[in-house]
Amino acid sequence: MNTLFMLKIGIFGAGHLGKFHISNWKEIEGVEIIGFYDPNEETAAEVSEKFGIKHYPDMDALIDEIDAADIVTPTQFHFPICEKLLRKSKHIFVEKPMANNMDEAKNILKLVNEAKVKFQVGHVERFNPAFLALKGRKLNPMFIEVHRLAQFNPRGTEVSVILDLMIHDIDIVLHLVDSGIKNISASGVSVMTDTPDIANVRIEFNNGCVANLTSSRISMKKMRKTRLFQKDAYIGIDFLEKKTEIIKLRSDGDEELFSFNIETPNGTKTIAVENPEILNENAIKAELTSFRDSILNNTGTLVSEIDGYLAMEVAHQILAKIEHAGLEKINSENVLNTP
Repeated sequence: MNTLFMLKIGIFGAGHLGKFHISNWKEIEGVEIIGFYDPNEETAAEVSEKFGIKHYPDMDALIDEIDAADIVTPTQFHFPICEKLLRKSKHIFVEKPMANNMDEAKNILKLVNEAKVKFQVGHVERFNPAFLALKGRKLNPMFIEVHRLAQFNPRGTEVSVILDLMIHDIDIVLHLVDSGIKNISASGVSVMTDTPDIANVRIEFNNGCVANLTSSRISMKKMRKTRLFQKDAYIGIDFLEKKTEIIKLRSDGDEELFSFNIETPNGTKTIAVENPEILNENAIKAELTSFRDSILNNTGTLVSEIDGYLAMEVAHQILAKIEHAGLEKINSENVLNTP
């Protein structure tokens, strides 16, 4: 890393998640926070006082002072801010989804290619310690089961549960499965908003892998679990509790927690259970640090604009499937009062 150069960062959006980003940027070496932009005067005053950084009421003035931007605004503002930045050749980190619709996403791809800058999308689960614990291991899942459940929170409901929650898992699945998509089927239910709040999706890949994804933002409990099934192995990833478990046929050199024998039609098999080491890392800080490194070292971003676009493309295919099937609207009072 080039330690002689201080990367000048500007933050766009200082709401709930924006504050977390500012806090993490202040801990990252090789970075100078020039300031932030937020149109809410009350939020701006609070953030400026709390973090001791300058508020720019004029977005363009901040853009002129920085090398790179961190966009943490509501989704509908991603494209217009990205467009301004890219036309001035600024590096960009933008929260997921990268744009509000596919036309905007396509325009971003074109502008990034023209600007020749680094662009990273905030799919933070790629940096979750439970997922990183599998780095370097051979993963070839043929069946994937995903559950992402959250309690209702009005924040983020400007988009469907597909673009709010499930898109995290879409990105993970696309990252894991090295194959094109053969078919998508989906169903969704609107409960608290006018867009799907609960959805179940089945993605069939050309290589035979099948992924079942369930997301809900009106659950009574939180859950973020992914289960991978591949030849001779089961892998469980708990993104919420930061735990990973591998159960597989034992081979020489395995560092399993314990093992046991089972009888099969092909004879006795030894099953090994392993819990890989989970590092105590801050996923947001890790993704922002990787963005810094891609700029200072002139390397590719770990979650590129192409990754962000592909996740959006699948998410919008899912939304189209749900719309075509007819989104069912359930009376929220009846749901919440059901025993």
